[in-house]
Amino acid sequence: MKTIGFSDWLKGMRKAMRFGEEAVVPCGDCNVCCMASYLVYIGPNEGNVLAAIPSSFLFPAADLAEGALLLMHDGNGTCPLLIKGNCSAYRNRPRNCRSYDCRVFAATGISPGGDRPLVSERVDGWEFDYPFQTDHDEHKAVKSAACFLLENADCFPEGFVPRAALLQAILAIKVYKPFLGPSNTFCSTEHMGSKYNLSQAIISEERNFSTVPSSESANQ
Repeated sequence: MKTIGFSDWLKGMRKAMRFGEEAVVPCGDCNVCCMASYLVYIGPNEGNVLAAIPSSFLFPAADLAEGALLLMHDGNGTCPLLIKGNCSAYRNRPRNCRSYDCRVFAATGISPGGDRPLVSERVDGWEFDYPFQTDHDEHKAVKSAACFLLENADCFPEGFVPRAALLQAILAIKVYKPFLGPSNTFCSTEHMGSKYNLSQAIISEERNFSTVPSSESANQ
């Protein structure tokens, strides 16, 4: 399976997440994410997507943005847009489908869950390259962030750490930077201050990541 330097992958993944761009994933003929019982969020500003999907496949996304919808799956966990192995709305697929990359699980060490064995099998096949020390450092920091979030969810406001494994992995990738540094050890807060201070740094990092200045370009 094709590999990529971890830091290059991380930069591209964060860019896709932050600016809503398409993730570059060497999927080949793999479509297991379309059969993994995912509920796909569709934002109220994705008019072209909503126009391409039958309304019978959609239902309101409770507690999310007004006008947002979720694309439901069938009883077998398969997306109804998947027809004969291909996405019937590929050119107008939801933004979350465009940015999805199951390598977030391999990067964070978070399991997709026992109810998604096909995704787990795919994730186990991914490998990263480490051409520079920064690749090692950043991967360690991402794993440390994931570990801290899962073990210290009570240090954060209710709901900050999501219940869904995919959203947990995405959050860890957003907030890994406070875990960078020569004294960082995996899943340890030693030399990084108290859990409270670290949790506040993580909250600030997430806020900064999610707030894109209007003057900022996606190329930065």
